[in-house]
Amino acid sequence: MKYLGSPTEQTYRELQIAYDWFNQRLFGETLPACLITLQRNKRTMGYYSPDRFVDEHGHKTDEIALNPEYFAIQSIEEVLSTKVHEMVHLWQQHHGKPGRGKYHNQEWADKMLSIGLHPSSTAQPGGKTTGDQMDHYIVEGPFLKACRELLATKFRISWYDRYPATQPPKWDSDQSPLEHSHIPNESVPSPSQIHSPAPASVNSSLGLVIRAENSSNRLKYVCPECRAQAWGKPTLNLICGDCNVHLMASLMNVGSNG
Repeated sequence: MKYLGSPTEQTYRELQIAYDWFNQRLFGETLPACLITLQRNKRTMGYYSPDRFVDEHGHKTDEIALNPEYFAIQSIEEVLSTKVHEMVHLWQQHHGKPGRGKYHNQEWADKMLSIGLHPSSTAQPGGKTTGDQMDHYIVEGPFLKACRELLATKFRISWYDRYPATQPPKWDSDQSPLEHSHIPNESVPSPSQIHSPAPASVNSSLGLVIRAENSSNRLKYVCPECRAQAWGKPTLNLICGDCNVHLMASLMNVGSNG
């Protein structure tokens, strides 16, 4: 799949292609058109807001926003899963009964499960599947199948923020009740589920400037098996006591100040 035009045309064409693809394969083309935007909202990877825009004739349309600060530190499957997470909110707005405010109710959870995105308050198995603050993790199912088929067409995200996020956003109690947000998923699905690494992990030529998470020069270490986390000096050699494997320094910690 070849993309032509300016960076703006490339970026928004890719976002629209992904929307149309998943609308057809996961929602039976029942979702109306919406306005897809890029927003650097530090509280979230993405959000859905109904009737957010209006044209000169009074026609309204919904918004799905994605935060480009996470494109370079997430796999493309995870980025696309955020988009579909918000598409489920759009589906519920037009074909179901949304929960009050930003509450993710059982209907929303059931729809997520039906397409292969497992809702979880912890982004891992065992978390609550409904609530105000919800993430998800990818499982084998329709989403992953559709995602693999899309990537087989040479689909890609062409442009990345050179100053990507370095840590998950914190929830803010005054968040607008019209916006359903998605916290970044820190857990990494198994290789059988996810095959595309984040660009920053495999291509240093992107010129990304990834800042250290704190001034004390500590790194976050993650167990590749159980996802247990620890903080420490960059020189540490840590082993998970439960899994007996070496902890890996998080990619979000590595880099230089810019």
